[in-house]
This record gives sequence, C-alpha cells and structure tokens, in this order.
Amino acid sequence: MRRSLERAPRGVRARERMEREPGAAGPAPAPLRHLREALRTALARIREGESRESSETFEQQRFWDTLGQTFKATSQEATKLSLAFSRPPLPSAEDCQKLSEGVQNAVLAAATVYYWLPKGQGTTLRKMVRDATAEVVEGMIQLTDVILSSPLQSLSQEQLISTGSIWEACEQISHLPQDNHAAVLSAMAAYLGVVRDAVEEMEQAQREDQDPYSDIMEDEELGSRGNRDTYWSEADRKLLSPCMGLMKASKACLKKLLGAVKLHGKADTPEQVAQLDDLADITNEISPSVDELALSMYPPMNQLSVRLNAAKLASVLKKVLEITKASHVCPPSEEGWVQFLTGAVDHNMDKIKDFTQSEL
Repeated sequence: MRRSLERAPRGVRARERMEREPGAAGPAPAPLRHLREALRTALARIREGESRESSETFEQQRFWDTLGQTFKATSQEATKLSLAFSRPPLPSAEDCQKLSEGVQNAVLAAATVYYWLPKGQGTTLRKMVRDATAEVVEGMIQLTDVILSSPLQSLSQEQLISTGSIWEACEQISHLPQDNHAAVLSAMAAYLGVVRDAVEEMEQAQREDQDPYSDIMEDEELGSRGNRDTYWSEADRKLLSPCMGLMKASKACLKKLLGAVKLHGKADTPEQVAQLDDLADITNEISPSVDELALSMYPPMNQLSVRLNAAKLASVLKKVLEITKASHVCPPSEEGWVQFLTGAVDHNMDKIKDFTQSEL
C-alpha cells in the first residue's frame, strides 16, 4: 500500500488534463469538513475525558487486543482516505461521505476503548495510552486538513507524510507499556536520559571553557577585553562545583530509583499503583529543574539566580528521596543510597549558600 502512495505523483499531468475537462469529477469537501470538526471534538474529549466507572472486572489482555484492533482499523481508514484523494477520479459526494464515516467510526472506536482503562490501573499508564490515542487523532486531523487545502492536486509530499505519520502512530500501540509498573519505568528512563544529557553538556562546556578571544590583543582604549560575559570568572568556577554536584546527584537519584522500581516495584494493589504514580509525578520535576539550573550557570552568571535555581532543584530532589523512602520500592536494602544522596544534596546546597552569601 505504501508503494502505491509513493507512485501517485507520476500521474500529475493526467490529473491536470482531467481537471481541465468539463466532465471531470470534482471534490466533495463538505463531508471532510464535517469529519474534521468531529475529529477535533473527539480529540478534545480524549484530552479532557475521564475513564468510565464500571463494576466489571478489567480484563487487561482484552483491553490491549481491542485497542490494537481499533488502531489497525484507523490506520486502514487513513490509507483509504488518502488513496481516494491521491489520483483521479476524485470520490463522489456519496463516496466521500462513506470514507468520512469510516474514519470517524474507527477513531471513535479507539477513543471508546481508551475510556475502558480505569484510573485504578495507574495515571501514568493512562496518560501514555491517552497521548498515543490523541496522536493518532491529531494525525488524522492533519491529513484531513491537507486534503481540504489542496483537493484538486495529486498526492502531495505533505499528504504522503501525513499518511505515514498516522501509520507510525498506530503502530506505536505495540510498543506501549501494558501496566503501570512498566509505564513508570519507561517514564523514568526518559527523564534519566534528559538529565544525563544535561550533565554531559555542562561538563563539556566546562572542559572547553576559555576566553575565545584570548589570542587577540587587549582593547587599547579600554585596557581590557570587552568579552568578559563569554567565560567564567574564578568566583563563578567555585560556584560551578557544587552546582555540578547537584546535577550529578539528580542523575544518580534517577538511576538508583529506576533500579529500585525495576527490582521492587509492583502494580498489584491500588496502594502500589498510587505510589508508583507519585514517584513518576515527582521525578518528572527533576529534568526541568536541572535545565533551569544549567541555563543559569552559563556566563554571564548571575549568582543569585543560580542560588535560587539550585535551591529549587534541591527541594525537588529531597521530595523525591522522601517519597521513595516511604514507598514499597525502598526496602532496607535500598535505604543506603537514599540516605547518601540526601546528605549529598544538603552538602552541595550548603556550599552554594556559602559562595553566594554576599549576593543576598
């Protein structure tokens, strides 16, 4: 099917001849406009909607099998719609209505199955399924927009890309975590990757730090270089050390917690599921806080701003460690690193306060 779509642009000249002929079939955009509005409404409901309370026992395998079927059907309907508007003759009003109904029914079926997933299965898991479902609907809206914006042209690159994005979004269903334990592990691994990149980037910046104009003679009038904002002063460098300590503590915290969740985490009881969600929520705050601190560390450094961002990150890390210690993923065998990192956060924050005391 993908090859058929890619061959479509070869028929451009034939399409143009047909469009100039009096008897050429014209587009039927009204059903597509209605479809687009229906998809937008469905997308809003998916983003804002809650799961439906049910007294029935949740059947995990049935849920995933059915959701997979609805995503597959949606992918097929997207292909039908795209092909129908990829070459002449264009679909009649009746055919366009049928195509639109097929797309709408498939999307609504996927949304309905998403609502089967109860909150009790975990908010982290529900968010991932919600985002995956919303991505499919967003792709379908984009494809409809593309067709509506150029209904008299042959298959455009934009239409091909939009169709491909729907295929990829629908295929992602097979890669989604299927319980809250796996969902939280997936989320934390992503957070760790971002923090690790931030730490490596800052380490690289410090290794490469030097006055980029050091080989240029000093300004004769000023008597000094006019580029002091491009490198760290000695005072800045002293402050960088404990800031890097906090950033490395953030990476270590996520790495250790990821291992603890992987080894001890369970999603068998409502309490366990809720604790995993709490850990996912609080660790989600680490990466933005690390980024804010890192950005404030670049020259020209405002030391008071660095202190405030460091304090914010330290507060987040302390919360993570407290929640971890109180959860089921922290048996006595895991308490050592929690205590060590708590001390490391306090130690680095105390140093940052000492170095910036004059800024207050």
